Amino acid sequence: MDRDTRLAATQWLAQRQPAVVVEVTEARGSAPRTAGTRMLVSATQALGTIGGGHLELKAIQSAREMLRTQELAPRSEHYPLGPALGQCCGGAVTLGFTALDDAALARWPAAAPMFHLQLYGAGHVGRAIATLLATLDVVVDWVDEREEEFPPVTTLGTAWPAHIRQVCVDAVEAEVREAPAGAFYLVLTHNHDLDLRITEAILRRGDFGFLGLIGSRTKRQRFIHRYEQRGIASEAIARMTCPIGVEGIAGKQPEIIALGVVAQLLQAHQRGIA
Repeated sequence: MDRDTRLAATQWLAQRQPAVVVEVTEARGSAPRTAGTRMLVSATQALGTIGGGHLELKAIQSAREMLRTQELAPRSEHYPLGPALGQCCGGAVTLGFTALDDAALARWPAAAPMFHLQLYGAGHVGRAIATLLATLDVVVDWVDEREEEFPPVTTLGTAWPAHIRQVCVDAVEAEVREAPAGAFYLVLTHNHDLDLRITEAILRRGDFGFLGLIGSRTKRQRFIHRYEQRGIASEAIARMTCPIGVEGIAGKQPEIIALGVVAQLLQAHQRGIA
């Protein structure tokens, strides 16, 4: 993630580890990454990506040559991706190379998260979804009333990053009011009555960016009937997504469900910024 790359830059600077910041300063036509994208290169590591392929290989070589020769003055290189590098993109990219120092870090803006999600439920599907979200620039409040259900590591065995925050509370639905306006919500707890209480709180609040409820179309209809009995506006109900997941991705394994759901969250994010 771009945010993780900047965090690494902060740590390397504090540790006085020599490195070069490679930035896409201009991108024309079909290019793998946009202007402002950065990667961090040391003599032994390269963190982040400016798009991969031959372009990135050349950039890493150039950055390491700067470190080797100690010629650390800022400079730029222009790459027509097709003619110079044999890439199919057809665009052109200009890269800036700057030694990692306080000024370089100050010019590197902290990336805003794509979205803030409240994820209700720490069962198998919740764990699979949280594992995927651990790799993305998002903020997740992962809520469950059962502390023992939160796993100590992701399903891949890696440590949970700081942006996945585990929240164990008794009155789970009360957490809805703690989310910022426009937040995303996924509701997939172990209890249908609890699902109903949480989604009702979200619908009454009304300012959600996305609301997904795990379940079948039958569950959706039963819940809609209950919402209508409780006087919830039909406009809010119509915005709820149930079942969840991108259509066409079949399978009931938690990992497959998670892939479809996270793809759906990314689609909702893109619609919101389009």
